[in-house]
Amino acid sequence: MRFEIMRLDDVDGTPVDSTVVDAASVNRIVQQAAAIGQRLWIRPAESTAS
Repeated sequence: MRFEIMRLDDVDGTPVDSTVVDAASVNRIVQQAAAIGQRLWIRPAESTAS
């Protein structure tokens, strides 16, 4: 499963940038964000039809 992770602005909470990662990478990204106090929004990535 893949997830979209959006980094949020510290002031107003609007998305600044986003990336799509696999489930194995989510924990590492969350740990890094927590260490520096960064706000994230994580949601399942939309799957594309193949």
